Amino acid sequence: MKPQLALVALLSLNAWKTPVFCQQISKEELIFLTPDWKGERFPDGRPKVSDAILKRMKLVTQEEAWAVLKGEKYRYQFAGGWQTINPDSVLVGRALTATFMPGRPDVHRVTDDKGHNKDGRVKSQNAWPIDMLVKGDVYVVDQFGMHEDGPTIGDNLGNSIYAKTGNGIIYEGAVRDVAGLKEIGGFTSYFRSYHPSHHNPEGDLNTTLVGINRPTRIGKVMVMPGDIVLGRDGGVCFIPPHLAEKVVKTSEIIRLRDMFGHLRLREQKYTPGQIDSRWSDEIEKDFSQWLNAHLDKLPVPKEQIQDYLKTRTW
Repeated sequence: MKPQLALVALLSLNAWKTPVFCQQISKEELIFLTPDWKGERFPDGRPKVSDAILKRMKLVTQEEAWAVLKGEKYRYQFAGGWQTINPDSVLVGRALTATFMPGRPDVHRVTDDKGHNKDGRVKSQNAWPIDMLVKGDVYVVDQFGMHEDGPTIGDNLGNSIYAKTGNGIIYEGAVRDVAGLKEIGGFTSYFRSYHPSHHNPEGDLNTTLVGINRPTRIGKVMVMPGDIVLGRDGGVCFIPPHLAEKVVKTSEIIRLRDMFGHLRLREQKYTPGQIDSRWSDEIEKDFSQWLNAHLDKLPVPKEQIQDYLKTRTW
């Protein structure tokens, strides 16, 4: 066996030995699967992109994020076709993932037994990942598109999620109690469908939790724990943590250049052809001077503009 494959097998084996209530990823395995992240991590190994980057991410458009990710060869990071709660708001946060599969009594029973024996837990499996959420998280769930008798989230768990995170959810399946979820002020959320039923009616086991903070699939995206969720304008982008700062900085530069370009077009100083094509040295110099003159009035932190100007040669 190749050394890399042997390491993956060993990490997977150790993950099963971890004293948790279901297939929660081990810290070592999560670090192994997020090798390009060099920053801070949560105690369990999940990448922890800074709150400052999350705040700046809220102004990034899907087009700006997608362009950066495509340039870095990340082709499958966007998922569309959602139903939404608070569609005019922007959802940004760090992904905490959960994966469900169609219910299977034997697996469900031993998972329940393991979970209930941990710290006296008696809650349902759908509540276990929610217990782990912290401020700034987004609960990202693969519910395999389950519709009737599929919803694991309604207004009770929705209120708990929002209290813990200040965010909503990304849910590959159906939710219930949509009227109640809409009453939660900032619960900006993306889900596939709505159904008033419950995931385990009359004791039937329709869904079983098989993974927490493991790689999961949303649409055509592989989502990793710690990915940055950007939900806006009807779509969701999952940004690898090591690219979050690049996405933000690129967006800010585009935003500033657009502001400058639109201003100069209104002033009729330059033609549309000059602004739409590669800028001349004259326009670039004018742009730098404009940035310096408006440091305290632009929608980008002053420190970021100053850092940007340091790299310019005119």
